[in-house]
Amino acid sequence: MNLLIIGGGATGLASAYIAAKRGEKVTLLEASSKLGGLLSTFDIGGTKLECFYHHFFTHDAEINWLLKELNLSQDVRFVETKMGMYRYGNIHPFTTTKDLLQFPKLSLLDKIRFGLTSLFLSKQRKWQKYENISALEWFYKWAGRRVTNTIWYPMLEIKFGEYAAKIPLAWMIGRMTQRLKSRSKGKEKLGYLKGSLQRLVDALEVKLREKKVIIFKNTPVTELLFENDRVIGVKTPQGEFRADKILVTIPTIYLAKLIPSKFSNYRKQLEKIEYFGAICVVVVTEKPLSNIYWLNVGDPGFDFGGVIEQTNFLSPKEYQGLHVTYLSRYATWREPILSKSDPEIISLFKKQLQSIYPDLETKGIKDIQVFRTKTAATVCDKNFSDKIPAYKTPIPNLYIASMAHVYPDERSVNNSIKVALNADAVLQIS
Repeated sequence: MNLLIIGGGATGLASAYIAAKRGEKVTLLEASSKLGGLLSTFDIGGTKLECFYHHFFTHDAEINWLLKELNLSQDVRFVETKMGMYRYGNIHPFTTTKDLLQFPKLSLLDKIRFGLTSLFLSKQRKWQKYENISALEWFYKWAGRRVTNTIWYPMLEIKFGEYAAKIPLAWMIGRMTQRLKSRSKGKEKLGYLKGSLQRLVDALEVKLREKKVIIFKNTPVTELLFENDRVIGVKTPQGEFRADKILVTIPTIYLAKLIPSKFSNYRKQLEKIEYFGAICVVVVTEKPLSNIYWLNVGDPGFDFGGVIEQTNFLSPKEYQGLHVTYLSRYATWREPILSKSDPEIISLFKKQLQSIYPDLETKGIKDIQVFRTKTAATVCDKNFSDKIPAYKTPIPNLYIASMAHVYPDERSVNNSIKVALNADAVLQIS
């Protein structure tokens, strides 16, 4: 089979590797000048760092398989991490049962309800029956009003904005299951590849070329080519590419624009899937802000919902002794935060970070950079699975593997690889 893959992000690269490994003739087209998509990196302290934070879990079988395939397993580090929550004007540890018991403003009964409902969700396997239930609605009923208003509502509101009340409990089950599986004796371990995931991207590119995969960068697809209502190729500024089958791994909103009016019903299906954009501000300092890796910001008045200290995950030695912190914000395209300039974002986020860490200026700020994407995650509302397109589209020879397919889990490198494996199974039997 002659397979054409559109998109050189994690799913596209993994799809190309899987297909080439079993002997397919593969061509991959990437619109930008480099491969990796949301795994893109920049230089800091003599090493690479992802523009958007990444980690993986101990139970993530797919990425561990791929790292082993590429002889990178020996450079994986699983590290015990600490979580916290900024609430009521203070930072509260939020990793262990002891931390929960010491959390303010909640009674002992509230804390028991929080623990039991969290455990219940992490044990559910039939998430489908919870798709039409709002996570907030369920938390108010079973975790209680104080627990929900203190913990769950603030986190869902800053992450999902206008969609906070529409996020299905099924998504929360996926999220809780993912995190609880990575815990042992109340402690969580997260994984990272020494030198950044750029090494994974680079190793995949080398391996793909060894397997005779033809890679074209700076080659955006402008049109699908048809013959007798079957897709036979694509048109790009660099010319036409033809293939027996075409696998599209770019966001569904971009594929929708390529679907001709004859297939308007399918195009409308793809257009129903919305995306959150994201801003990641990377703050580089001479000293650490805290000893917490992941701090959820639960107080109102903040334009970021997470303070992720990369160097409480990896040693600062990886970055020549510098300390690295991400400030993260998801937002729909309608929210004004995404249209602010980089200087405006830096000024705003720095001021708000200083309200959490009043001694911020003494930490020795060396650099602040802003990174953005319009397609960080799909908007998963109630009954979202009804919107997810089949891997095999209704258009002959055209297949899709997208971020929507990770549902009910959250997007991750591991889930991108899992989607690639699932899509390849469909390609083989079609």
